[in-house]
Order: sequence, then C-alpha cells, then structure tokens
Amino acid sequence: MKKITISILSLLFISCTSDKKESVAENKKGKVVIYQVFTRLFGNANTTNKPWGTIEENGVGKFADFTETALKEIKELGVTHIWYTGVLHHNVIKDYTAYGISNDDPDVVKGRAGSPYAVKDYYNINPDLALEPENRLEEFKDLIKRTHNLGLKVIIDIIPNHIARNYEGKTNPIGVKDFGATDNINVVYDVNNNFYYNPKESFSVPQFKNGYLPLGGEQHPLADFEFYEKPAKWTGNGSRLSQPDFYDWYETVKVNYGIKPDGTKDFEILPSNYKNKDAVVHFKFWKSKKVPNSWNKFKDIALYWLDLGVDGFRYDMAEMVPVEFWSYMNSAIKMKNKDAFLLAEVYTPSLYRDYIHLGKMDYLYDKVQMYDTLKSVMQGKGSVKSIIPIVESLKDIEHHMVHFLENHDEQRIASSEFLGDAEVSKPGMVLSATISTSPTLIYFGQELGEPGAENAGFGTPSRTSIFDYIGVPTYQRWVNNKQFDGGQSTKKEKQLRDFYKRLLNFTINSSALMGAYQEIPIFTKDSEHIFSFARWSNTEKLIIVTNFSTEEIFNLNMELPSSLLKKWSLENNNYVLRDQLYKKDESTLFVKENKASFKVKLKPLQSFVFKVE
Repeated sequence: MKKITISILSLLFISCTSDKKESVAENKKGKVVIYQVFTRLFGNANTTNKPWGTIEENGVGKFADFTETALKEIKELGVTHIWYTGVLHHNVIKDYTAYGISNDDPDVVKGRAGSPYAVKDYYNINPDLALEPENRLEEFKDLIKRTHNLGLKVIIDIIPNHIARNYEGKTNPIGVKDFGATDNINVVYDVNNNFYYNPKESFSVPQFKNGYLPLGGEQHPLADFEFYEKPAKWTGNGSRLSQPDFYDWYETVKVNYGIKPDGTKDFEILPSNYKNKDAVVHFKFWKSKKVPNSWNKFKDIALYWLDLGVDGFRYDMAEMVPVEFWSYMNSAIKMKNKDAFLLAEVYTPSLYRDYIHLGKMDYLYDKVQMYDTLKSVMQGKGSVKSIIPIVESLKDIEHHMVHFLENHDEQRIASSEFLGDAEVSKPGMVLSATISTSPTLIYFGQELGEPGAENAGFGTPSRTSIFDYIGVPTYQRWVNNKQFDGGQSTKKEKQLRDFYKRLLNFTINSSALMGAYQEIPIFTKDSEHIFSFARWSNTEKLIIVTNFSTEEIFNLNMELPSSLLKKWSLENNNYVLRDQLYKKDESTLFVKENKASFKVKLKPLQSFVFKVE
C-alpha cells in the first residue's frame, strides 16, 4: 500500500467544445450510448457451435427475438441507440431460391453466413433474419416500430465503398436501375460507371492460402474455384488485379465515385470555406451540380431507409470514399431528417476535420487515438499520461469522436489476446465513458465479459465471428432461453453487467458530462496508473478518479486548485463527495482560504465518480 500526497501545481484546462457548442450541450440531458448488436447472433439459443456449422446445425437469431422484453432490458442498460449490424441482404450460403433469391457462390463468400459488408441487395433484408423470408422487410419494419415504442433510435450500416461481387438488386423500387446496368464495360473508367473494369479480362478466384477452403472444404455444387465475371471488376479494397490476393476483399467490388485511376477527381470540389457552412448550404451547393451516377444511387438508398423509419447510419470505411460525396449525401439526409445520426469509420486523424466539417458527419470512430491508447494502458504497456495529448489534440472536435472498447472489428476485451479478464477494463471503461461529451459505443456481450473464443469457421477466435453461424456463450446465458433475464449468467457476468448498467445510466443522465472538462494532473513517480479529471455543468460538478493498476492500492491526499474553485464558485465550507456508481463511498471536500482538498483510497482497478454535494 502506498501513501501519496498530490499537490496540483498547475492545470491544463481543456474546453470540450466551442462556446456555441457548450451552450447547446448544456441543453442536453446526457450522453448518447450506442449498443451495437450483431443481429443474427443476438437471439440464437443454439449452443452447438460446430466450426463451419450450417444454419440448421448452429442456429441463427431472428428479428422476432428482439421482443419488447429484450429491448426493454437493452434500454435499461443505459442505451439510447441500437445499431443493428448485418440487417441488409448480404451474401449467405443457404438456398433461398424458393423466394426468388439466387444462390451465392462460396468461392466469393467469406464464411457460411456471409460478410454483412458484402451487400447483395440494398433494398431488402437478410433472409436469415426473418421467420418468413418472403416477409423479411415487413418483419424489419415491425422491429423498427418495437424499438421506437421503447424510445430507442435505430441505426443500420451503409457501405458505400463496395458491394458484393454478385450484387443483384431484385427488389429495386420502380425506376431504380441496378448497379452497373448502364456502365460502359469497354473502358477502365467512366465518370458515370458504377465500377472500375479490366476490359477483356476475366475475374479469377484468388489462390487460397493457409489451408483455407470455402466452407472448410465441404462439397458444394458451386464451390469449384470459379466465378464468372467478365470483364473483371476492381476489388473492394482497391485491388486492380483480375485475380485479387486472398487477403484482398475479393468478395466485393469497388464502387466508382468519380475518382480517376490516377487519383484525380472528376467532379466539383467544395470551396474550402464550406467547412463552416451547415447542411442546408451544402445541400444548395450540390443542387445545381452534376454528380457521378454512384452518388445518386447511394443517396437514394439512404433516403429509402429513412422513409422506412431508420434513424441513422454507420458508414463502413468512409475515408475510402471522397469527402465531397459525403457532403452531397449527408446534406440530403439532413434535409429529410435533421436529427439523423451519422457515424463514420475513419482511421486517419488528418482527415477527421474534413469528414466532420466538409463531409457533414456527426460522429467518427476514435480508434487510432483514444481506443489504441487505452488498450495499451489497460495492457500495462503505456502510461495514463499518454491520454493527455489525445484530449488536447481533439479538443475542437471531441464531441464528434465516438469512444469504444469493443466493436465487431476489434478483439474482445476478455480474450486472451486483449486482457483475458473483463474486470481489468473497468477503469478504462469509466474513463472512456466520462472524459468527453462524445457518444459511447458498447458491443453486445461486452457488458458480460464475452471472450469470443469460439472456432467458428472463417472467423477467428478473439473476435466474435461476423462470417459464421455461431452462438455467443455469455450472451446465451443472459438470454436464458429468450427470457432475457440473465437466468443462466454467472455471478461474475451479472456483476459486470451491473457495473455497465450503473455507469451507462449515469452518463445518459449527467449534465456535467455534456459540459466542461479539466484534467487534474498528478505529479508523482507513482502516477502512471492514476488518472483524474473534473467535469461540470451549471447544475452538476464531478471529480473522477481511476486506478488502472491491477495490484497497487493508493491512498491519495488530493488538492484542487483555486482556479477550479472559482469556476465552481465554491465557498469556504465542507462538501460531501458522493460516488455515483455504487452510492456506497463518499469523502469530504474541505474548502478553506481558496484551497480544497480531499482524501480517497483507491483499490486496484477501482474508479470513483464523485459528485460535489
């Protein structure tokens, strides 16, 4: 046990937002919390988990599994938005020809259940998810209604960068032509082509590596290492080879947005001052401009789903599509629904501001800075001090940066490749959810410590497979034969979910977390594991202290600066500091002669969210 006296000699004040944004934030009750659920895995109660198992062997979840009870439990976890992943009709290895759906070729499908990011028909729904495949769109509409009835918002994926190599829009609305239907296939590029081509060349299936065979080597009439496509199209990740590499996104083809093969743009460029213009101005700008055909196609797709009741979109690999397109589509979306929720996957920090201000994105992933840094800190490879420059560098856009510790692309926290124990992530989760006004993203099963350890087939352990029919053991225990009550959950799983429930519900109801931020630096040799900061609004003042150490107990004598007391208008008096997570612990803040101090004992992996009362 260590005793540490911390005198705060200087403070780095970082405003979360501009004055204008702060005034808007003050009017909000609390933060946004997004619950990403992999739709086909959510209600699957089948525990067989055979590698490469069929839908009959391993089972699949349905829209109907999201009952009122299930949705109510998700909401009560502290969720405001549900991101239903894998909703759109993508490639699957199951015969649905009885419903007018063509079979998909295993040679260009990853896994047996297929990648949700290889969309086959943008105007319909994955038939696996419906009780009655012919009514799959109606069943999804019913799910939207159930979700809305409980006050939750609905988000789905749109993947503008690429579509399935065997795209087939059989349910297009009247007047909508299929992708590539009007393309000039005799040229590599045309501004109004939907794809890039290698004229006179045929597509070849990649040479499979590392012992991989489609469907794990199972006999299938279409698994013959051939797929007819002539002329060959460029592959989704940008490969121009007619025979892409095994590690390319060979199941998809790249969409052409008017970027010439040499990288130059074949469309109007936004004036630089448009970064300060709102969506209305952007919409007016494009109204008189001629844009590439693909732009209109994806705009129409987004507006179609808005009309069906979807509240927003998560955009896959958004930085692979020009920012001008996003200005065009997102401004059109905002004209139809000014509150539409637009979240983009962007991994290049130098592009963040362009995609927010010019592309009119509401939110971006904070992956390569906050997530990667927190992962390193939680694994004991980095210092909490490395968080400070991240907050500083993003202070002008922090509200737009979504924080997460898990999503479908990242390793499960409880996997041996990440932490091996979800308990170790608790201080990181507290920090991630409270350090800024940004939304918090939770991946289903994260709140139960799911390790993602199953050998599903195409998908690899450490991540719950998005390509296979599989069960999610910790989640199945919570689902408890569709009772959604945690009836089979272990004591540890229940305690972890309780922690998430307490934390997330606090964040969505805290005005301080939508207000100002100030780091509380700790200048001692033992400060590598401790991070502390203040958050406040006009009506709420918080002091948050976290201990990332898995072993050390810290007895802290903390002193706050007079500058913070002045901002908080604290007079000479004694104030109760009451923890808001478990409501069991409290301390006393002694304020006298422009000095403020309090004592706190931090156990390993413990965090306090103290409210000044």
